[in-house]
Amino acid sequence: MSAFEEKAWLSSYAEWTPAEVDLGDDTLLDLYEETLSKRSYKNAMWFFGRTITYSELDKQVRSCAAGLKAFGVRPGDRVALVMPNCPQFVISFLAVLRLGASVVAHNPLYTAHELRGQFNDHGARVAIIWDKAVEGLAVLRRDTPLETIVSVDMTKAMPKYMELALKYVPLKKLRESRKKLSGPAPDTIPFETLLSAAIGGEGHNLETPEITQDTTAVILYTSGTTGEPKGAQITHGNFNHQMKAGSTWMKDLGKEDEKVLAVLPLFHVYGLALNLGLGLLVGAEITLLPAPEPDLIQDALKRNPPTFVPGVPTLYQRIAAGAEEKGQKLSSIRNSFSGASTLPVSTIESWEKITGGKLVEGYGLTETAPIVTANPMDGSRRPGYIGVPFPNTLVRIVDPDNPTELMPDGEPGELIVKGPQVMKGYLNKPEANEKAFVDGYFRTGDMGVMEEDGWLRLVSRIKEMIITGGFNVYPDEVENVMRAHRDIADIAVVGRPREDGSEDVVACVTLEEGAALDPQGLQDYARERLTPYKVPRTFYHFEELNRDMTGKIRRREVQQSLIDRLNAGTAADGENAEGTPEEPSQEDVEKGAKESGWSLDKAPEGAAQDAPEADADGDEAGRHRLEEDN
Repeated sequence: MSAFEEKAWLSSYAEWTPAEVDLGDDTLLDLYEETLSKRSYKNAMWFFGRTITYSELDKQVRSCAAGLKAFGVRPGDRVALVMPNCPQFVISFLAVLRLGASVVAHNPLYTAHELRGQFNDHGARVAIIWDKAVEGLAVLRRDTPLETIVSVDMTKAMPKYMELALKYVPLKKLRESRKKLSGPAPDTIPFETLLSAAIGGEGHNLETPEITQDTTAVILYTSGTTGEPKGAQITHGNFNHQMKAGSTWMKDLGKEDEKVLAVLPLFHVYGLALNLGLGLLVGAEITLLPAPEPDLIQDALKRNPPTFVPGVPTLYQRIAAGAEEKGQKLSSIRNSFSGASTLPVSTIESWEKITGGKLVEGYGLTETAPIVTANPMDGSRRPGYIGVPFPNTLVRIVDPDNPTELMPDGEPGELIVKGPQVMKGYLNKPEANEKAFVDGYFRTGDMGVMEEDGWLRLVSRIKEMIITGGFNVYPDEVENVMRAHRDIADIAVVGRPREDGSEDVVACVTLEEGAALDPQGLQDYARERLTPYKVPRTFYHFEELNRDMTGKIRRREVQQSLIDRLNAGTAADGENAEGTPEEPSQEDVEKGAKESGWSLDKAPEGAAQDAPEADADGDEAGRHRLEEDN
């Protein structure tokens, strides 16, 4: 029998983690109400030193819900939240759910152009927007269903002395901080007005409509596997699973002193589920940081030491380095959970040395709310592996061309998942939903391997797979090998398009301080550890590699940057650190692209567009996939 058929991974669970979690019929509101009944006296949030208890939070949630109802929000409606981490986000989030409506969370840094299609898709008539973003997004009222904008001034949630200092003290540093945190918001309703919009104390007697686990709680937009933004509908049941399964995964989570450091953005599924969802379930105090700035993080660590830190590798690296430099011990931190990108062993070691707690890596997607697999917290973790399936979760590795066929243990294939955390589907996208599911399993678009004992490692995204000489090369595999080289600080392996439609494997790297690029030395290092066709043909030096707000490398953007430099003639094989070229002008890029035919949007003229047949040796060339990642 295969590892999947035997559920071999269950033997790797920590002794305190059950194989199945009793999910009951709880909704997010049920879990919040339970916490409220037990810990109403406890601090729910910390924001720049100001604390709000669960009892105080609930009063504001009810007032906000009544205000939204007064502005016409009804069960089944959608309300857009466009703001950084702040108390107003949490209040609005819970208020929308209390009305039986759904939250649509958006990145506040996005432009109107980027959000227009999404607003037309979800149809929200009311949006609660950070005042600094209002000026750029107000135009959405012209050509989307959006009618009412509630503006949020984050400084109103700060301690009074800070709010007054930012408003009146004429110091340059304070003026700069004020510009970062707030801005003009003409023709909008202030958030404070929304809270007072309820008539006759209606907020405190507000009836909650019938809500079930299948009710959509949140809609989050993801590009999925096609590059077209799609709204993943995350239900109350999806979050219920993540909160309950997550609480059993980590030992002693939910003690009286539990404090969550919420650096990850709440408009992202990772931050929403682990910072807010899990934090609310266990009655933790949630430290809200509006941006991952080192000064803000260090201040929060000092003034309100956390016990649980969800994050990404780069976050742990920065915090550990800063603490080590200052001789600090972060001994309050018991549990840390990493996602978004590969977690280096060196990061685990430095973090656990400075905290004394556990740091493990997991894997998930927006469509799975998000956790699918994780390394156990009992020390049996395996660096380089994404762990084992979460409780109540089934993971299969299948043939991507025939997703009903299970791959043998140890062989790569597409990772598909079935479980109570899987979304109920994309909003208004029946064709995409049909393609996304097979026999009840969600197709992740990721290539992985399941070992005989049920442990999983990720190989790469199918769409990021590089086709070279008829062989499939998975960037993650090459990157994981090369990251161990002493000169490499960061790396993104991408395909460099060739005129015949195939690709060369190349590596874009940033270097450790004082290191010089040595392409031959790096190739020699790779040849000792990789099959020849996986060895990068050359290495390009970058000052930095594009990452999203969760720390995940944006390979498409890195690849496009490389292609722009190639088209402009400003990138050479093995360019050294001292000779890093300037960014090419747009004129140079367009001229070079026209002459060479290199583009991410289309293959060069005459290049094959579809997947060729398997060759005589059975190797599948596959399709040239370059769509944007989630």
